Amino acid sequence: MSALINLSRLIDRLNEWVGRWVAWLVLAAVLISAVNAVVRKAFNTSSNAFLEIQWYLFAAVFLLAAGYTMLRQEHVRIDVILGRFSKRTQVKVEMFGIAVFLMPFVFTVVDLVWPLVTKAYISGEMSSNAGGLIRWPVFALVPMGFVLLGLQGLSEFIKRWAFLQGLIDDPTKKQQTKTAEEELAEIIRAKAEGATK
Repeated sequence: MSALINLSRLIDRLNEWVGRWVAWLVLAAVLISAVNAVVRKAFNTSSNAFLEIQWYLFAAVFLLAAGYTMLRQEHVRIDVILGRFSKRTQVKVEMFGIAVFLMPFVFTVVDLVWPLVTKAYISGEMSSNAGGLIRWPVFALVPMGFVLLGLQGLSEFIKRWAFLQGLIDDPTKKQQTKTAEEELAEIIRAKAEGATK
């Protein structure tokens, strides 16, 4: 079991790293949007590439951070009924949901999307919009995001199993005390202070 717990910690570290890296894409999308708006108003010109890169960045944030969201216990839950049961029963229900719903869904999406990614890559598929971007990178975000989500699902399953055996503390507790916005502000502040030193 200790090897599985170590695997779980490794997956958690991966998704933590991806989540912190992807947070910067939000800033990139905001800056691109602002520059695009200024250029469009000031010079009466624009490019579809600016709009599409914003969509691509949003897709990257949404898809690649899904595992990070699950790690942080920030995904949507419906605890109206489940909250009335004991913690052990709640954990068992979550394990059932991960095994029966999440993992098959992840495998199905990756299996269905991968041929589209390879086809777009091989054909060099471009956006149909004038000045649009190449499509395969944004298509590739779908299986990448779902693989990260599936890995985190595996990690959460392992943690719940270990909890039921009394090997670790409750894995369903939110570990962070700060909001995502506060954490992002701290990361930006730390990077700014590091750059000035």
